[in-house]
Amino acid sequence: MFTVNAINEAHDKVKTGADFPEYIREIKLMGVESFKTSVEDSHTIYNGAGNFQAVSEPVYDTLAISDTTDTELFRHYLKIHQQGETDYFTFCRHCAATGVYYWIVDLNNYTCTYFDKKDISVLEENIPH
Repeated sequence: MFTVNAINEAHDKVKTGADFPEYIREIKLMGVESFKTSVEDSHTIYNGAGNFQAVSEPVYDTLAISDTTDTELFRHYLKIHQQGETDYFTFCRHCAATGVYYWIVDLNNYTCTYFDKKDISVLEENIPH
């Protein structure tokens, strides 16, 4: 099964959102089926077959998540991140400012769904593969 260290090594290759699809392909080959990332501190719960889980440590100090969700501004920030214009931490700050609390990536269906503090889906997108 996969380890957080192996996943982190794959993630270290991600410099911008444009690198995300390759990262997804790499960790899927490791056996990751889904993961949930907290915007507050970027700790992530990775799930694999047979209820296998690995949990990462926080990546940065806690960010305050807005109580108000601004879907349109979030879409803009996501678009520029995917075009390689922002790094990961900047994207996370943008998520927090627009009310995105966490996201779930489903590697079997190649989707990434972003949620607010009320567990309401803000956006679901397909991941290129």
